[in-house]
Amino acid sequence: MTGRIRNPWVVVAAYNEAPVIGSVVSGIRRAGYAVVVVDDGSSDRTGDVALLAGAIVVRHPVNLGQGAALQTGIDYALEQRADALVTFDADGQHSPVAIAALLAAIEPPGIDFALGSRFLAGATANLPVSRHILLSAALWFTRASTGLPVTDTHNGLRAMTARGARAISLRQNRMAHASEILHQIAQSRLRFVEVPVNIEYSAYSLAKGQRITDALAILIDLFARRLYR
Repeated sequence: MTGRIRNPWVVVAAYNEAPVIGSVVSGIRRAGYAVVVVDDGSSDRTGDVALLAGAIVVRHPVNLGQGAALQTGIDYALEQRADALVTFDADGQHSPVAIAALLAAIEPPGIDFALGSRFLAGATANLPVSRHILLSAALWFTRASTGLPVTDTHNGLRAMTARGARAISLRQNRMAHASEILHQIAQSRLRFVEVPVNIEYSAYSLAKGQRITDALAILIDLFARRLYR
């Protein structure tokens, strides 16, 4: 690596992803990055498959949720003296090509977060109508509650410097952790940019995704937490 980023890590939170986690890790490793997979209490061979593919594996004995798994991975990467890290989904919908673009976006001094967006020029996302409705609702809520002028609120592809990572302390799980990250970015007052990224949806990744009813419950919960802080 050149410039100020010399030791980037990729963080993958995984729960019951044995069918695809091997190819996900292999793709990241071929791109030249160290990767830590947090096996979040999986009942299948997710951790073993990730280890064989070349990942460092940290295991939760029970399922704590995606937010907790990402926080474990962020903490591990910082312990390895990572100067930057990228969060990356475990279901195969992200391309390792995006990692370099995200890291390049935080290379300039003063920028601590690069947020992947499916909705910027140059990005592609073949979204089902139901998923588009869900993301639009989440976008409205996040813009209203944080003031951040983002175009995509629940994209798991994001990069952060070590300073940015230390400003993140996740407590929410499932879809809610993505809103929580944006709230904490707003509170940190650190600079962010958005980067166009491609998402490759498959029957597998869509089946693993958030249901509309679950997402509405999470949005209501987040709104209530904001009211009663």
